[in-house]
Amino acid sequence: MDYIHVNEMEFYGYHGALPEENKLGQRFRVTISLAVDLSGAGKTDDLSKTVNYAEVYMICKSVVEGKAVKLIETVAETIADNVLTTYKTKVSGVRVVLIKPDPPIQGHYSSVSVEITRGVFL
Repeated sequence: MDYIHVNEMEFYGYHGALPEENKLGQRFRVTISLAVDLSGAGKTDDLSKTVNYAEVYMICKSVVEGKAVKLIETVAETIADNVLTTYKTKVSGVRVVLIKPDPPIQGHYSSVSVEITRGVFL
């Protein structure tokens, strides 16, 4: 299995269960990994035989910067679903790590995150 990784994309969104999160917004970081056969692209140097990273970035951006939801689980699920729908003939699986660096939780920690895997991802 081959993989494409787009790492540590950063966006600003308004997701959260607390009203101030929906009003003030906050940073979100996304790392996405796609399970895709890269042999055709590697042998031919043909972009049409792989997944365009810029398009994947824009899918993530549109979800994170789009309609506010309460849970980062929902954001991650929506990203995964949109990627799998867009690239249904090329991507067999997707892993999304969504990091919320500054949630309004008292205490000392680096961040909170969710990681989901959908489809075939070995």
